[in-house]
Amino acid sequence: MASLLLAQVNIAKRLAPMDDPIMQDFVNNLDKINAIADLSDGFVWRLQDEDKDEAVSIFKDDTLVINMSVWKNLESLFNYTYNSGHIEVFKRKKEWFSKMKMMHMAFWYVPEGYEPTFQDAKNRLDYLNVHGDTPYAFSFKSKFSAVDSQNYKAII
Repeated sequence: MASLLLAQVNIAKRLAPMDDPIMQDFVNNLDKINAIADLSDGFVWRLQDEDKDEAVSIFKDDTLVINMSVWKNLESLFNYTYNSGHIEVFKRKKEWFSKMKMMHMAFWYVPEGYEPTFQDAKNRLDYLNVHGDTPYAFSFKSKFSAVDSQNYKAII
């Protein structure tokens, strides 16, 4: 059986179009935070070339910035998010993005070699927003393992 890796999605609602001056500093930092991810211990894959039409048709919102990636484990993702140069940009999110009422980040396990789709991401976010943290879709608040996810029967 293939080993399981941690997939993650996070979405953010832009305050302005990407080419608006409000978003300039965020756009200018994208290459930097992507490079930090690429070099982070435990990093496996990240979405690089968004298919905007597919994302808009699935999420029904063209103001969203969608990020998906795959990591060896939750600890690796946590360290990238909160213990690397990524945190400098992360702390400034209110400058570029509005506060979302729904959960905007979800984690789940995928087989090694699998690249999550926009539909996967939406399904996990929707599930998390309805059912809360479960091994099927969870946040940093819960530390579900790959074994937990294999043993969990989601209500779909």
